[in-house]
Amino acid sequence: MLYSYEACKATFGSDYQVKKAVMEGKLFQIEKGIYSDKEYISELQVIIFKYPKAVFTMNSAFYYHGMTDVIPDHYYLQTWRGSPKIKDSRVRQLFENSLDGELGKSEIVYNGTSIPIYDKERMFVELVRGKNKLPFDYYKEIINYYRNVVAQLDLQKIQEYAHALPKTNLIMETLRLEVL
Repeated sequence: MLYSYEACKATFGSDYQVKKAVMEGKLFQIEKGIYSDKEYISELQVIIFKYPKAVFTMNSAFYYHGMTDVIPDHYYLQTWRGSPKIKDSRVRQLFENSLDGELGKSEIVYNGTSIPIYDKERMFVELVRGKNKLPFDYYKEIINYYRNVVAQLDLQKIQEYAHALPKTNLIMETLRLEVL
């Protein structure tokens, strides 16, 4: 389990006691200000711990949902307008300008880690909205995934998301022409 420095200080009583626990191997410093009771923690768990209000989106979400086998170079996190900029070289931050950043937010378990992520229907909307920023082959691979699982998708959800977020006409047209 991961702990903040403040939580460790409250548990152990002082900065000296935290450092002593690290020296004795009772506690492990993962990164500055992040500690664990286990020596090895996945980077994914650290990212989720550091940015608890962010939602995994785009390339990360496509990979974790199994839509592609391309492992993303960075963790793609979406935050809401007004959120502070994430200064972490492992993360690509995307800002959601609409008021519906929670729309389609869910959680999945990936290798034992619970990930805050957008559902597949919301990711279709994000795919279409970000189409121009993606390589053509990558886009086509994910569209083919949606074609293969169209019977399992909640098309009503996609329509609701499309009407709540920007680019409604483009999303509906892409759904009709490229997936159905």
